[in-house]
Amino acid sequence: MMPCDSNMTSIVQRIARQALLTFRSPPRLGEPAGKSFLENHSKLNSLMTEVRAADLQLVPRRAADIPAAVPVPPPVTYMHICETDHFSMGVFLLKSGASIPLHDHPGMHGVLKVMYGKVRISCFDRLQRPAGSSLQAAAQPGALRRSVLRSTAEYTEDSGPCVLSPDRDNLHQIDAVDGPTAFMDILAPPYDPDDGRDCHYYRVLEGEHTEQKEQKEEKEVWLMEISQPPDFWCGGEPYPGPEVNL
Repeated sequence: MMPCDSNMTSIVQRIARQALLTFRSPPRLGEPAGKSFLENHSKLNSLMTEVRAADLQLVPRRAADIPAAVPVPPPVTYMHICETDHFSMGVFLLKSGASIPLHDHPGMHGVLKVMYGKVRISCFDRLQRPAGSSLQAAAQPGALRRSVLRSTAEYTEDSGPCVLSPDRDNLHQIDAVDGPTAFMDILAPPYDPDDGRDCHYYRVLEGEHTEQKEQKEEKEVWLMEISQPPDFWCGGEPYPGPEVNL
């Protein structure tokens, strides 16, 4: 009997293949998605709904799990799984109380699935597209952006994936709730400053947004573009799960 190649059948491998199939021909900016893209995206969401921490060989962490000999560990770390010209896939791990600040994904799709713990995700969209650019204007710290808070919701490993597109829920803030947390993340295409896909950070103007667990009604807000917050940085660590081959 031939030995079984677990890489060919792991759910991580299947997710990567489905992501490649889905995002190698995405809809153009401003155009409606076609039937084929929607069907493939639905299959990807279904696979992401199924995946669990054990499939990635992730061990849920506790608040007390701080690496030795690291005086100030990063609040967030990233495990790289794979990347192509069409998408990137990896895992973000947040310490207890950590946040990934409000940021954008210019011209990008995304699928996020919690592996363990709980996150609170606040999703926004800008209401005004920058003139003269299909993606966004150059970075302008201090610039005000008329925007809308679409929703605020909490996600656990039992929740379905959180999905973003170029035109919907494209900006978000992610907060760890009640302890450490980790989520698998697919971005398509990957960030690339040379191709107009740089990551920009924002702050909701004071008095416009109050912290709450759930918000379903949309609300107009003003966002100020800021530099990367000094208390946020992302470290790296090895990915322990099944290898992905594309």
